[in-house]
Amino acid sequence: MLGKQNIKKKIKLGSLMSQNRLQVANQAKQMHRLNIQRNIEHRLEVAKAKGDERLVRQLEAEIKYFG
Repeated sequence: MLGKQNIKKKIKLGSLMSQNRLQVANQAKQMHRLNIQRNIEHRLEVAKAKGDERLVRQLEAEIKYFG
């Protein structure tokens, strides 16, 4: 049978593990968003270099959306 001390330790450990998972998930979310922004910015540079005004407008709208 588990004593009160062991139960408290297990609860605390579970809480820390949940917090760590949440931090990792948040970091992954931020990195994903950053990668999307970088990708759009690169595509925008290429579209400008090619003179594709329609695509430039579309990508600028995407940047505002993700901004």
